[in-house]
Amino acid sequence: MLPSLADIPLLRDVAPAALEAAELEATWFSLPAGWPLFRQGEQADCLYFVLSGSLAAFRTGPHEEQALMGHIRPGEPVGEMSLIAREAHTGSVFAMRDSEIVRLSRAGFEALMHADPTLMERIARLMLQRVREPQRMRPRSEPKVYALIGASPTIDLRLRARTLQTALSRLGKTAAIVGEESQGMESVWFDALEHDHDAVLLISPIADTNWFRQCVRQADRIWVLARADARPSTPLLPEDDPSPARRFRLVDVVLLHHGMERKAASTEEWRSACDAARLLHWRGLDDSDAARLARMIAGRSIGLVLSGGGARAYAHLGVVRALREAGVPFDVAGGTSMGALVAACVAMGWDDDEIEVRIRKAFVESNPLGDYVLPVVALVRGKRVEDRLEEHFGEALIEDLRIPFFAVSTNLASGNVKVHRSGLLRRALRATISLPGILPPVVDGDNGLLVDGAVLKNFPVDVLKEIHRGQIIGVDVAQRQGINPEDFKQPPGFFGWIAAHGLQAPPPIASLLMRAATIMVDPWEGRSGADLLVAPDMPDVDLRDWKKFDEAVVAGYEACVAALKRQPDFLNPAPPPIHALASSPAYLETAD
Repeated sequence: MLPSLADIPLLRDVAPAALEAAELEATWFSLPAGWPLFRQGEQADCLYFVLSGSLAAFRTGPHEEQALMGHIRPGEPVGEMSLIAREAHTGSVFAMRDSEIVRLSRAGFEALMHADPTLMERIARLMLQRVREPQRMRPRSEPKVYALIGASPTIDLRLRARTLQTALSRLGKTAAIVGEESQGMESVWFDALEHDHDAVLLISPIADTNWFRQCVRQADRIWVLARADARPSTPLLPEDDPSPARRFRLVDVVLLHHGMERKAASTEEWRSACDAARLLHWRGLDDSDAARLARMIAGRSIGLVLSGGGARAYAHLGVVRALREAGVPFDVAGGTSMGALVAACVAMGWDDDEIEVRIRKAFVESNPLGDYVLPVVALVRGKRVEDRLEEHFGEALIEDLRIPFFAVSTNLASGNVKVHRSGLLRRALRATISLPGILPPVVDGDNGLLVDGAVLKNFPVDVLKEIHRGQIIGVDVAQRQGINPEDFKQPPGFFGWIAAHGLQAPPPIASLLMRAATIMVDPWEGRSGADLLVAPDMPDVDLRDWKKFDEAVVAGYEACVAALKRQPDFLNPAPPPIHALASSPAYLETAD
């Protein structure tokens, strides 16, 4: 028996006679997992409703990559914006698992509008909500079903799932753990499971079994749990796997560490073995790592993005200290130029005191830009900077850091932004702080010349949004008033400047080059994308005031404390309603 349009929440208040007439214009059909409902650019001529299963919306990028916009759950409409606007679809929608859909023609939709004018009002509110609210703030649009896939038979998947379940319960979230005992259950059973819980954790080792195939086919996202002391087979997951999560690279590797084990393979080898989008680490049964992974599942993770700003970036240290004192965790960190360098300190896992000691030693107690040369490609040789980066970051790889990290540089050869998410950390930092004319650029392969990311993107909030779906804390220390013209009125010669200021103070040409290199960047770019924006007021700290460490740190601390007071709910957001636990079979595990 086919369901009625009256079963769709959005249509429940429409008059029964109008619904019966509209059903003549409705078509019910099944959409197999991985199949498109419609594609970006196709003309909209009907409205869809999800009855069961799950869909996901994607937008095709400039390089044909598919960016996930969000999930569409049972009861929700699909394609209403394009239908009403009479425009082509702005994204593609695919079935994430076998789904039941109802298609309502334009004529049927318009008949409902005439029968119940309030329906248009309800749809308008829904559209405004989808446009105004960030995708990451709508729980129903987030991944909900996770397949925890074991790469080794020695991994206790149920123990790991229970640890995540406990961590989720501390966030006010319920999670169901589903093992092979559930094989053969119908799709409506899984729909009910999703409805009654905030997360569903499907567990299976990699194996040639129906249950393994069902897990990866049912999942919104796949987490491959792997031992850090083992080597991956290549490919790790079956190449003929047709699951949508594999097709759209919604796969992550979670490397499990057990203390002092020797790595048998690099982190990058594990990523490559299953073409993973992200690399995550879980050290032992460490509570902080489990809590971080649980925040990712719950959509409650917190990302930190720090702008460039020369010496003004010292303020980032004060912000980090204030946030930590307030109990704010960091689940991903990144930035541009000096902001990236401070974010790297956070990603290394250093505490506030260690970060302060290292930054003081590297930038305050001596001048890393003091190895001046007669300029050919830059004012300084750059050897001092490289020595300091090696001293503090050694051979650390980005993919092995305590928390996920990114840095932004500019490729002068291609004119594009480069996002560093893997490789040698100090090399990425050397690139992102290489302001043209001051530090020599970093040669990147045969066709890359990398300089400071601030040339194109000084406050990369949008970059963080591409890799992070939780809340974003943005710290912008950019100097907007430009440079001081007084420094360029009757300037002394080079030796006159040295005689007056010594070798520790950069000459005015440093500010001139900094300003010239970044003049085309919108100084306010990125600010609107941060959920919590911290913008320290430092009128007396210039980009090259490397000795004003304490003043900038205090300014950052005070600005962050003030920002948290203005947004007290940021620290303790009201949790969304928790689904009541449904009666479940004995083998279904739920949080107490």
